[in-house]
Amino acid sequence: FYAYLLMFMGSMLGLVLADNVIALYVFWELTGISSYFLIGFDHHRESARAAALQALLVTGAGGLALLAGVLLLGQAGGSLEISTLLENGELVRSNALYLPILLLVLAGAFTKSAQVPFHFWLPSAMEAPTPVSAYLHSATMVKAGVYLLARLSPVLGGTELWVYTLSAVGAVTMITGAYLALRQTDLKRMLAYLTVSALGMLILFIGVGTTQAIAAAMVFLLAHALYKGALFLVAGIIDHETGTREVNNLGGLRSAMPITATAAVLAALSLAALPPSFGFIGKEMLLETSLATDQAGLIIAIAVVLASTIYVATAGIIAVGPFFGTKRQTSNPPHEAA
Repeated sequence: FYAYLLMFMGSMLGLVLADNVIALYVFWELTGISSYFLIGFDHHRESARAAALQALLVTGAGGLALLAGVLLLGQAGGSLEISTLLENGELVRSNALYLPILLLVLAGAFTKSAQVPFHFWLPSAMEAPTPVSAYLHSATMVKAGVYLLARLSPVLGGTELWVYTLSAVGAVTMITGAYLALRQTDLKRMLAYLTVSALGMLILFIGVGTTQAIAAAMVFLLAHALYKGALFLVAGIIDHETGTREVNNLGGLRSAMPITATAAVLAALSLAALPPSFGFIGKEMLLETSLATDQAGLIIAIAVVLASTIYVATAGIIAVGPFFGTKRQTSNPPHEAA
């Protein structure tokens, strides 16, 4: 288990530090392979094996599209080094290959970052042990597509196709993920759909593409990683100590699990974007950016507010439901985690 986690950690560091698009692609695929091993870690369960294979096939297919895209990008930009390509953005955008390059890179990024219609693999990946969900599927691997688009935005961004495609896909994913999260009763699946929604929000603001929008997206990216990683671990502790993750079967755990309850409430405050949390700062920056956007700014702001309202509701379900209210019987007697 730790070997797979270290393999993933090394792959993810390689991905974000690579200056060569081929090296970036190799590390991109290594994150997918290590994710496959980690999702299917409990391989005696058929559901874990199926979820691992599904994630590998979806992200692997997107990875092949990305490989074709970066090879064409190297041809159009005259180099495979990202640092050189960043200086040749105008050359790439004016090239006849720009459309296929953009579509192929977007296919790779959208599959990795679980954008609609490729979002289904991420909730299925909750078959993984909870530390994997907290690390890979909320904070790091699923942000690889977001990272790639942010990294290549000076090269591929700024065109109408870029702005409208990323904004539309991001907005649809943001609303869809939030709506589906509200319909879940399993804590980890609820958090997974909230992650899908947050990834859509990040893609939306990278699509907007202004300096202010990129800054807001990066602050929210970090805030999201912190509170969502914490909430996944809370879900794992609840499951481990009580034997269930179903919110309808949980209640009154705060007396038996005070430390976990405190952690859950603090992380949920950031999810709900209440002051003085880091999540509040990130969400304020996103709303400020929305209202400052010339084209469709009001529509973006309304979409962000709608998704954020659902975040507040789900934060209450996750943090208040299991720990407060009437105490319920669980299959295991609840107690604080080691």
